[in-house]
Amino acid sequence: MDQTSGGGTGGHLRVSEPNRIARIITRLNIGGPSIQAIDLSRELSTGGFETCLIHGHLAEGEGDMTALLPLGNTSTVYVADLVRPISPLRDLRAFWKIYRALRRWRPAIVHTHMAKAGSVGRLAALCYNRLQHRRARLVHTYHGHVFEGYFTSPRTKVFLAIERWLARRTDILVAISPEVKNDLLQTYRVAREEQVRLIPLGFNLDRLLAIGTRERQQARESLGIAGDAIVVSTVGRLTAIKQHSLFLEMAQRLASESDRFLFLIVGDGELRQDLEIRTGKIGIQSRTRFLGWRGDLETIYGATDVFVLTSRNEGTPVALIEAMAAGVAPVSTDVGGVRDVITSPALGSLVPFGDAAALARAVSTLADAPAVRQDMGRAARSSVRDRFHAERLLRDIKTLYWQLLAIDGTIPTT
Repeated sequence: MDQTSGGGTGGHLRVSEPNRIARIITRLNIGGPSIQAIDLSRELSTGGFETCLIHGHLAEGEGDMTALLPLGNTSTVYVADLVRPISPLRDLRAFWKIYRALRRWRPAIVHTHMAKAGSVGRLAALCYNRLQHRRARLVHTYHGHVFEGYFTSPRTKVFLAIERWLARRTDILVAISPEVKNDLLQTYRVAREEQVRLIPLGFNLDRLLAIGTRERQQARESLGIAGDAIVVSTVGRLTAIKQHSLFLEMAQRLASESDRFLFLIVGDGELRQDLEIRTGKIGIQSRTRFLGWRGDLETIYGATDVFVLTSRNEGTPVALIEAMAAGVAPVSTDVGGVRDVITSPALGSLVPFGDAAALARAVSTLADAPAVRQDMGRAARSSVRDRFHAERLLRDIKTLYWQLLAIDGTIPTT
């Protein structure tokens, strides 16, 4: 059997259960990684694979997607000690619980998502392979990375060293955008070219693609929005990396220019109270609505005239894709994988990160030109319809898994 560097166990390797996948994710909060993990676990059960979904603990204020569990025939394992913050004792306990889950499940492939699950989960899988004399293939998906905008420089260097060590022992590294792939190969030199697969995110966009004139009118009525208001919205976790303070600075500029603007902030997180207080201090409290997490995002996007993303860093921004699928004209900071979604000026406006004045100008320009706004929304919808649909993602992942199983002779090469 083929063995990658650092992954061999020596001696006789016992065969794992054919076509069993252990999918490990840090937490099932609202966002792209959780949507992908849940959708893949559900859909692969009808595509010749059995999945055990191992997930960790949500932080307070995070949107919760565990309500979607159980997932039909998918097994699930909750690891309370698998948490996002660094916590040596809890990380050690999480490692042990994941290792025990792998020993029970006997997967042919271990696929990890997000930074903490990627480190603790892959370490547990490496120990499982060595101690149980098995050869589960290791896959890790980078839904972005923590090498920029998250930690201080010394801590980032430590994370880079750990990621490089783990990468040498991982069979396949999945990048969700060309930007992330370039970062892995060139900017941070985490991976080798032959390890990396480019597999963009995919979602069920059908409800958003179906939004039309009638649905937009109904959405605005349900939210009590006046017909002549220009609705500017953003959707995401209220955390530092999303930079909602920049959104508020932009909103202040727009509000001082005209009373036609209404600002919707959808999401929750540790910064919500601070952000709400700030709206009062800068005089836009009456023009800003904090709506928390919503299960009816088609209503939010349907009521929106311009969608704004103000993040400091992004892998592939899910909310941006959703807004574009809904036919909404987008404005975004030019960071991370955003350019892989807004690939031309016809699809949306990009501005430098941190430039609230540029954000305000871009939104104001679209507010003044409804025909341009509508044309941009139509082009944006057409652009994301096929590139980011769930069916395409499922095909790509199934192909990858069958290729990995074929390496060990588990199935004939197809």
